Amino acid sequence: MLFDLDGTLVDSAPDLGAAADKMRVDRGLPSLPLADYRPMAGAGARGMLAVAFGMTPDHADFAAMREEFFVNYEGRLLHGTYAFDGVPELIAQLQRRGLPWGVVTNKAARFTQPLVQAMPLFDSALAVVSGDTTPFSKPHPEPLLEAARQLGVEPQACVYVGDDERDIVAGLAAGMKTVAATYGYLGAVPIESWKADAAIKSPLELLKLLGLD
Repeated sequence: MLFDLDGTLVDSAPDLGAAADKMRVDRGLPSLPLADYRPMAGAGARGMLAVAFGMTPDHADFAAMREEFFVNYEGRLLHGTYAFDGVPELIAQLQRRGLPWGVVTNKAARFTQPLVQAMPLFDSALAVVSGDTTPFSKPHPEPLLEAARQLGVEPQACVYVGDDERDIVAGLAAGMKTVAATYGYLGAVPIESWKADAAIKSPLELLKLLGLD
């Protein structure tokens, strides 16, 4: 079993949004509600700066603003981040059945490693692949293929769960079964167009989908 991180296993939107919102407040702009940031939390700095400032990666100041966002986020990596309801129970059930599991995220290791090391939830993960672990990031399949290698499982035997279109695109390209986590951030592309093999409205629904309930 492989999972995306943000929006699938953990809700990091409060910390990601706060990191971007601090940039607004520091510039004398009014604060925005978390609800504005949440849908784009899965897009990381790109998504947060788009919400906070309407800024795209081709903006002349994007690199500097992104690094400021990164520093803010590092300072509050786990202030408001938590596992979604049902995720600890889901992972416990996978462990109980001896099913290896891991994480494939586009979040850079700079942030992924401190987060997973601080949360006991990830102690049993046998693979953690960050956005810069391989030369590619999702929607390229290579991060998922690397995770399968770390698990010692053939890609065709893996299921990948994610809350963004790029997760499903990457999973399908890697030859894996894919599950859309509709309780996550979802991004801007309608979920109906993702072509996932299945969808779940809560983490524990995965057990039923896999015939493990």
